[in-house]
Amino acid sequence: MELDHSLGRNTLIQHFGEEEKIMGAVAPPIFQNSLFVFDKMDDLLDAMANNPAGEPHHYSRMSNPSVDLIEKKLALLEGTDCCKVLGCGQAALTMAVMSCVQQGAHIICVDTAYGPLINLVTDYLARFGVTHTLVLGNDVNEIIDAIRPETTCIYLESPSSLVFRLQDMETIAKVARERGITTVCDNTYNTPLHMQPHKLGIDIVCHSATKYLGGHSDITAGVLCTDKDRMEKILRSEVNLLGSILHPFQSWLLNRSLRTLPLRLKQHEATGNTVATWLEGRTEIAKVNHISLNSYPQRELYLKLMTGSGGLFSFETVQQDPVKVKAFVDALKIFQRGVSWGGFESLVVSLNVKPMGFEESKWLVRLFCGLEDASDLIADLEQALPLLH
Repeated sequence: MELDHSLGRNTLIQHFGEEEKIMGAVAPPIFQNSLFVFDKMDDLLDAMANNPAGEPHHYSRMSNPSVDLIEKKLALLEGTDCCKVLGCGQAALTMAVMSCVQQGAHIICVDTAYGPLINLVTDYLARFGVTHTLVLGNDVNEIIDAIRPETTCIYLESPSSLVFRLQDMETIAKVARERGITTVCDNTYNTPLHMQPHKLGIDIVCHSATKYLGGHSDITAGVLCTDKDRMEKILRSEVNLLGSILHPFQSWLLNRSLRTLPLRLKQHEATGNTVATWLEGRTEIAKVNHISLNSYPQRELYLKLMTGSGGLFSFETVQQDPVKVKAFVDALKIFQRGVSWGGFESLVVSLNVKPMGFEESKWLVRLFCGLEDASDLIADLEQALPLLH
C-alpha cells in the first residue's frame, strides 16, 4: 500500500516506496545481482519485450529493485510519471538531448550550460548534421527568435553554470509546446525541493545526482525524469543502446542520501547566503553572482520560479591579474580546490571565461559552501583576500 502523495515531501522522502518492510528491515536491502530468473520461458520473454526497465525485472543493466525504489521517489518529487537513474549526470543530459534530435535537427542551448553538454551540442552532434544556436537565455524573445522550422530541442539550465543566469521556463515551455519542440532542463542546482520544472511545462528534467542529491561526494549518478510515453521511448533506445542504469549499491547510497536532503539543503542555503552577502560588501570584489541576493538582476524571476537558493555562486574580483587571483585561491585553507560541488566539503575553482554578453574575458571565482560553519568560511576568505590587493 503506497503512502498518500499529499503527505509532506520530507515524509515522502523517508517512506515512499518503502511501505513493505522486507523481513522487517527498516532500511531496504540491496539487490546486488545482475539478473533475475523466471519459472517459465514465456514469462522471461514477456518481461524482455514488454517491460524493458520495470517490473518484472529481468536484467540489472535495465532495472533492479534497489534502483526502482530511488526512481519512484525522485519521480514523485519532480512531479513526473517516471524517472531513470544513470551512472553520471552527463549520461542523463546526453540521453535527454539525443532522444529528441535526428539528422538535420536544430538545438537551442543556453551558452553557459554545463561544459560537456555544450561540447555534445556544438561538436559531437554536429558530426551527424545537428545544428545549434547558443543563447544567453535570460531574454525569452532571444530564444523565440532563435527557433527554426527544424528546431526540435530547447536546452535550459536555470541558473546556468558559473554566471548563474535564469530562464523564464514557464513562458519558454509554453511556446515550445505550441510549436512541437521538446524542452530539457538541468535542475541540479535547485533540486526538486526548490523548483519542479515539469510543473512549469518542461518535458524532460535532468540532474547530476553527484551533487546535492548524493550530497556526500562518494557517488556519481544522473537522473532523467519525464512522462511515461517519452520515458518508454528513451528506455528502448538511448538507455538500452548508449549505457546502463545506476548500479544497485550506488542506488542504495543515493536513497540514503536523499533522506537528509531537506536538512542539508537548508544548511547550504543559509551558509551560502551569509558568505555571499559578506563578499558583496568587500572592496576587493566587483560583483557577486548569487541568485538570493537583493542585488541579483533577475530577482523577480527567481522569486517567481524558485522557493530557495543554495551554496553555489561565483564572484568577479576587482583585481584581474591571473597571478594574484590564483594566489588568492591557493591561499584558501578550508575551501578546497576541486571540481563538482554539492557535497559536505566547501570547494573553490577559478576560471577565465568570456560567455555571451561579456565584452572581454574575466576571471571568476566559483565557491561552493559546504556544511562547515559560515564564520569559519568567512575567516578563510578574509585571510586570503589581501593577496588580491
